[in-house]
Amino acid sequence: MLALRYLRPKRTFVSVITLISIVGVALGVAVLIIVISVMTGFDRQLREKIVGFNAHLRIEAAQGPLRDYERVMASVAPSPAVKGVAPYVLGQVMVKTQPAEGNPRVVAPLLRGIDPQREGAISLLPSSVKAGAYDVRGYGILVGRALAEQMKVRVGDALAVYSVNALEKWESSRKKGSEEAPLAEDYVVKGIFEVGFHDFDSAYVLCSLPNAQDLYDLGEGVHGLLVSLHDPEQAEAARAALLGKLGAGFEITTWMEENSAILEALVVEKNVMFYLLFFITIVAAFGITSALITFVVQKTREIGTLKALGATSGQVMWLFLSQSLAVGVVGVICGFGLGMLAVLYRNQFLHLMRRLTGFELFPSRIYQFTELPGLIVPGDIAIICGGSLIICLLAGVLPAWNAGRLRPVEALRHE
Repeated sequence: MLALRYLRPKRTFVSVITLISIVGVALGVAVLIIVISVMTGFDRQLREKIVGFNAHLRIEAAQGPLRDYERVMASVAPSPAVKGVAPYVLGQVMVKTQPAEGNPRVVAPLLRGIDPQREGAISLLPSSVKAGAYDVRGYGILVGRALAEQMKVRVGDALAVYSVNALEKWESSRKKGSEEAPLAEDYVVKGIFEVGFHDFDSAYVLCSLPNAQDLYDLGEGVHGLLVSLHDPEQAEAARAALLGKLGAGFEITTWMEENSAILEALVVEKNVMFYLLFFITIVAAFGITSALITFVVQKTREIGTLKALGATSGQVMWLFLSQSLAVGVVGVICGFGLGMLAVLYRNQFLHLMRRLTGFELFPSRIYQFTELPGLIVPGDIAIICGGSLIICLLAGVLPAWNAGRLRPVEALRHE
């Protein structure tokens, strides 16, 4: 009762400091909720795009290509954790455009051979074709949108594809004195895909599995199998189970291992942002400390009276700790409401800022999304609100301790 009575709004310097402290705590909590939710949304969206293109497990032979992949697929598919499995061929090629006018463009993307009937079970490629059709029959080829823009090709354009094997044979023949140039395979762009991740959209072209096998002289073999799981987070357990089932001679890589660098970078960025932004709350806590120090000086007579009436040092300390706790609770509640509201209407705010200023805060051409992602995790919210409350409570420890040490005689000597 006394703590709340002391915190009643009055036109004093102390009440202004208290109000500023509440605003500081609220802003710190709100900013933390907004940033952490957006970073978590980034992480979730990135994971979805990665596994939407590369599946969850990659099975390869320990040495050389995988020759009897049909038998291996028949062994992998019945596993309870497996959602789908498909073969693939992957390697770098040289692609040359064939424009009607102007100079041709040459790039060196990664070519992935796919089985169009089985690909839909392990990736989102069939639904990611934005122009043309999902068609790799004959000499049809699919090109990533960013790569298509770089090469300035559209659906129906012709491309000359040189495999690494052809270039190596050409180099070998030149050393033997032959000038026989390698022959390119002529493909037609049947579709342009966009999975929403620039590293994939700018570096991959897709063709049928038989064509890729011919380009790399694999015969009936493939480079490996891509496996989709019902639960991507159980990739390690699924790998262990499949290794035990397939036996020696196979290597299995999880999607987390293949993309560990970018996933770890996101985790580090999220943690760094969390620690840096928590300093906003710490700065607000200093405001609580200064307000309570002033309170203790102003209420010296009241403290002496309470002590003379039998109040213990612990009771006096709790009186002022209750003030810091009350400020923290009000600030955290306001910050929680403000942060949740901002996360809920984040995209509306971005659109409003774009209309008012003409400036795009998160350009889609750079970040590869049209809407700002966001994901509220209850555990993160609990840590932010609980941590802020503890900081606010600790901010009142020193002033409260000084108040508890006051002796009644010294407090009332000049009264």
